[in-house]
Parts: sequence; structure tokens; C-alpha cells
Amino acid sequence: LTKTVHNTGSKESQEAFERQQRYRLMWMDTKYEPGTVKVVAYDENGKANAMNLAWGVQCGYHEVSLSIAREHKTMKNILLKKAFTISLATKATKDIADYFGIVSGNKVDKIEKSGVHIVKSENIDAPIIEEFPLTLECKVIDIQEELGDYRVVAEIINTLADERVLNEKGEIDVDKLELITFDSLTNSYRILGEKVGQAFKDGAKIK
Repeated sequence: LTKTVHNTGSKESQEAFERQQRYRLMWMDTKYEPGTVKVVAYDENGKANAMNLAWGVQCGYHEVSLSIAREHKTMKNILLKKAFTISLATKATKDIADYFGIVSGNKVDKIEKSGVHIVKSENIDAPIIEEFPLTLECKVIDIQEELGDYRVVAEIINTLADERVLNEKGEIDVDKLELITFDSLTNSYRILGEKVGQAFKDGAKIK
């Protein structure tokens, strides 16, 4: 089961979004490494494709900016549908996430081969991969050509989270989520570690 954590169209989701900010679940100006962020979109025949995103950043409270090579099948799908979903890789989805980055959607049906389950978003014309516990539903705001590739700016209109990664208050628990990151020095995936401090508080000791 999944629960809507943030939807900009309702008061309840706006309040959830504010909680999300308080718990630092939206990392400002954070670049995601290859292998940990999945971008998923439909083609003209309604078939979904997923890719690993090498370059992406949150560029506003509700917006993301992605840099995607023009030859990616998912990029072609985004140009067509003007919508996509983003899923963050976790310890439990490591193998699936890695597979999406080592084969091309122009040659292989990644969804069928990986065996993941797809459902259509209720908010945008884009697929959701049920295996990933956290999904951001995104609507394209602008697409520009840069350095021979595309820069895609999109609004996050909804955030879905599996109930298994929520705490007793219905908020995302980062420890339960077990997000992974890509270590480019060793070509390995590492799970995000334990809490080491309190934001906007620990630095006050230096004042």
C-alpha cells in the first residue's frame, strides 16, 4: 500500500510537504549520483521505460532539474508525455536499480525483463514502479537544449510513500527507507548512515 505524502493541490498535502521540509526529506542543491535515482516515463504505445539519472538537482521547493542525454529512450518519452516519475533506490531495490542503468531501453524492454510491476499515476500520464517505496510524480515545466543534451525542469506535484517506510505519525522515516548512494571511487552502492547531528542547531554552539 502507498500513501500520498505530498500533493500541491490540497491543504493536507501542503501541510505534509511542510513536514517533509522539516525532516530534511527534500535536499536543496543535492546532486544525485548514477544508480540511485530512477526516471520512468511512458512511450507513444503506453509502454514504460526506466533509466538511471546521472545528473539531477532540486532547484526549488517543488521543482527538480534533470540533465538527460538526448539518446535515452526515457528522454524521448518525456518529450512526448511531458510527465514522468522519479523513484529513489533503496537497499531492497538495489539489483533492480542497477539493472536499469546497465542496459538500454532502446534495445531491451527493461520493465518486462526486470519483472517489476507498473501502475499508472492518478495525477499525471506517467508510470509508477510499485517495487520502489518512494516515488515523486513530476509534470514538465520547461525543456531546454544544453551542451547537446536536454535540461528538464519539472514540478513535483505528488509524493507517494509505501506505508512500510512511514513512522507512527505517517511521516517518511529515512532509517526505514534505507536509501542508497553511489560511490564513484569504488563503483559501489552505500546505504545512507545514521543521524550524526541536528540541523540548524548544532552550529549554534560556535556562536
